[in-house]
Amino acid sequence: MQPTATVLVYSDDSNTREQVRLAAGRRPAPDVPFVEFVECATPAAVLHELDRGGVDVCVLDGEAVPMGGMGMCRQIKDEVFNCPPVLLLIGRPQDAWLATWSRADAAVTLPVEPVEFASALASLLRQGRLQSA
Repeated sequence: MQPTATVLVYSDDSNTREQVRLAAGRRPAPDVPFVEFVECATPAAVLHELDRGGVDVCVLDGEAVPMGGMGMCRQIKDEVFNCPPVLLLIGRPQDAWLATWSRADAAVTLPVEPVEFASALASLLRQGRLQSA
């Protein structure tokens, strides 16, 4: 049986969550595990899933409503013990400084560009694997 990684995807927009799933595919790079997605549409659902454990990477939509991914990222980095790496989806390249403020580990712009997104996700999955080894 192949190892898998769990990727939490937070967005109130089902189209954005679908873009993320399609861009990552089943395996974003040959040297990382297959991915399983946990989709969350509310901040409460994100916190619930992180409390359960087992999340390897979080993908947070910076444009989500009522709480954007940047605020959500900052909150989980402060409150979740051993918070998984966070990939933030930002509306404009100029928002990269806000991604830094939120303590995101990486950021890509919306709409999701598949090659850029898969590369960033694979990098965070590798980083997580190295930290757990």
